[in-house]
Amino acid sequence: MWSFQNLLLTICIVLRCVTSAVGVIHVTGYVGSIVKVSCSYDEGYESYEKYLCKNNCGGSDVLITTSESWKNKYRINDDKTARIFTTTISDLHSEDAGKYWCGVTITGKDIYTEVELKLVPDRCCDTVTTVQSYEGYSESISCPYDSQYQNNFKYICRGNLPSTCLQQALITSNNRENRRFRLDDEKMLRKFTVAISNLTQSDSGSYLCGVQRNSDLDVFSAVELKVKEWCCVKSTKVTGTAGHPLTLQCPYPSQNQNNRKFLCKGDHRNSCRDMAMIESRLTLRDDIYSNSFSVTITKIQADDAGTYWCGSDSQWRVGNHVKIQLSVVSPQHTSTVPSTMEIPGKTTTHNKTTTQNRPNKDAGQYVVYAVPAVLLLLICALVVTVYQCKHQKVKDGKAVMNRNAENEEGLEEVTAGAENNIYGNEEVVRYKQQSACNNYDDAGEDEPDYENFTTSEEVYCNENFHRR
Repeated sequence: MWSFQNLLLTICIVLRCVTSAVGVIHVTGYVGSIVKVSCSYDEGYESYEKYLCKNNCGGSDVLITTSESWKNKYRINDDKTARIFTTTISDLHSEDAGKYWCGVTITGKDIYTEVELKLVPDRCCDTVTTVQSYEGYSESISCPYDSQYQNNFKYICRGNLPSTCLQQALITSNNRENRRFRLDDEKMLRKFTVAISNLTQSDSGSYLCGVQRNSDLDVFSAVELKVKEWCCVKSTKVTGTAGHPLTLQCPYPSQNQNNRKFLCKGDHRNSCRDMAMIESRLTLRDDIYSNSFSVTITKIQADDAGTYWCGSDSQWRVGNHVKIQLSVVSPQHTSTVPSTMEIPGKTTTHNKTTTQNRPNKDAGQYVVYAVPAVLLLLICALVVTVYQCKHQKVKDGKAVMNRNAENEEGLEEVTAGAENNIYGNEEVVRYKQQSACNNYDDAGEDEPDYENFTTSEEVYCNENFHRR
């Protein structure tokens, strides 16, 4: 009896192992994520209870049954139409790896299917392809795959977590266009490409190209996309004053000397307007010796504020342009200070008007103290001026009186002197006349000397002669 029972038990165990060995289901999951274990059963067992167990499937080894559907981190669902029940295990840890059994409860020995669960770290990949591009450009990401996956489902996602990549797919081979993304599967080249248009810096980051496999983990390749700022020689900020002129400096590469130079306005270079073609207030001057051109706006207006692009390359190749952010301020309460436009290898300085719009909290106090002081100074200056004027008038009057007195005294002296001179001169004249006459008489004895006598002297001599 004992030998017969042992024989039956041995046969059951052998049959069970053989059945399990033939129907082993291999499942691979990522640590920290979830995994689904799907087990099929034969027709006629739709109404029977199903379960998932571990180890020897004793009472404590049963993890969940279809009679409760949710227990701890396990969920179970029985699709009776497809005759497949699926158990979902969440929050996987390394100790969850190992052997499991899918069971169907029947009379006698239950039906078992062996499941082997393997867990791997949730990351990818050992090799990463780097792709570089610039803002506003379009770029294609190439995703190679093996030939056996030509007809498999393909997709791409952001990040580097394979466990959630499919759920967060940006675009798939079933939906080839999605806004800025387009997927093309080149089966002959065994690769699919994903084109991204109108790139921005926010597109930079990690991407995963995925190929779905039904019986195992999906196959991934990693790509690192780096989107650089499109611009320019330099980005700069300039402030202008409304109603005043402003000059913008735009350097360019030496190989672009013969290219057409332009200044356009717009938030993005792809949609900016060429201002030199539509605005008469702009004057463009090219200096080939300094490899730069200047744009002068005669009178800045408030609506001139915005983003400008000046360049010398109609193809908008990187490094041939300058991005300028122009602000316009009101001319009230302005002060002129030098402003600088910084450009690699060159610094251009011009006058920039800065508006003082901040209220001065001490202005009222300043006026209260300053006005009386100014008035006091004005009054003092007025008093001093009046005093000096009066003093000068008195001084001038005394000077005039002194000059008059001096003139009168001088006149009296001149008059007295004149009288004295008259009488003195008369005696002298008489004496001279008498002497002359005497000389005349003496001369008559010899030879008369007429040369020493004047006509007047001769008259007087004759007068005296007749008197005698």
